[in-house]
Amino acid sequence: MLFTVVGRVVTGEKKAAGFLGLEWVQRQIREKAGFEPYVGTLNLHIEGPAVVKHKRYVDSHRGIRIEPVDGSYRPGVLHRVRINETLDGAVVVPQVQGYPTDKIEIIAPVNLRETLSLRDGDEVTITYQE
Repeated sequence: MLFTVVGRVVTGEKKAAGFLGLEWVQRQIREKAGFEPYVGTLNLHIEGPAVVKHKRYVDSHRGIRIEPVDGSYRPGVLHRVRINETLDGAVVVPQVQGYPTDKIEIIAPVNLRETLSLRDGDEVTITYQE
């Protein structure tokens, strides 16, 4: 069964670009997820019952592990998704204590804001492909 969640676009903290720009991260995403990620994420905010359902979903599915090559970063898990029924990408779930459960970060081979003409507040639907 596919899982779908709707969130609203929000401006992120601009930290993901540094992480996604690392050679070992790029390599693992290419090898494990099959695409070269754009260096940046699309950030969504979810609320209400969607927060609990989303957390339950990502906690109960293995996804694709991105493992750091040294101790300076924490691992992350990727979950393949379809974005607005048009583009493929992946939700990134950092394995960091206290990571907000109402936040979803999406990577794709393209800049999603530009490609989908998105602005803060726009709704985005993601459908998990696992």
